Amino acid sequence: MNFAVLVFPGSNCDIDMYKAVSDTIEQPVEYVWHMETDLAKYDAILVPGGFSYGDYLRPGAVASLSPVMDQVKIAAEKGKLVLGVCNGFQILTEAGLLPGALKRNQRLKFYCDTIDLHVENNKTPFTLEYEESETIRIPIAHGDGNYYCDEETLKALEQNNQIVFRYKGNNPNGSISEIAGVINERGNVLGLMPHPERAVHKWLGSDDGRRMFSSILSYWRQQNGTE
Repeated sequence: MNFAVLVFPGSNCDIDMYKAVSDTIEQPVEYVWHMETDLAKYDAILVPGGFSYGDYLRPGAVASLSPVMDQVKIAAEKGKLVLGVCNGFQILTEAGLLPGALKRNQRLKFYCDTIDLHVENNKTPFTLEYEESETIRIPIAHGDGNYYCDEETLKALEQNNQIVFRYKGNNPNGSISEIAGVINERGNVLGLMPHPERAVHKWLGSDDGRRMFSSILSYWRQQNGTE
């Protein structure tokens, strides 16, 4: 299984994402510059966190217009897996690949901590190896993680089981309905604010994030008949 880790000017979690793949599931992974116009060789595309283009205009807004994002949209339409974390989540919403938007944190502060997440949907390609309603510990680090959508969209997310993660016990940014991560209707594009790539070894404080990467690999093998 081939992984692409996109790199934009200002990305700062691309190395973490690369190492998470190589350390946990030992699959081929490559950095892909934002000017790339061909993602055909990759089975999964990872959009990392950071401050793409310095978060000017709006976080993720400028990056969403990069040439590579046209290819990400094509890949998503073909059913390939796309994972966006933190700024990557912001980029995916700005590109129209996921519903909603990320606003400034409610208290207008940058939050960096390890928090509890509730697994709402363990039937996605990204969460197959989590238990339903499991509580996991994943780090956060963001200033614009306040997920927002209108009431109609929220209702649709609930009905379609598109809310994948919720903050448990502590909503650090004021996100509507405690939402920490959502998936598209087709189920192959996931965005979340917490950083699973920073929780792949116990010595990091938690290894709960490694199952997201192993879930991706398990799903791909199931779909391709390699298990």
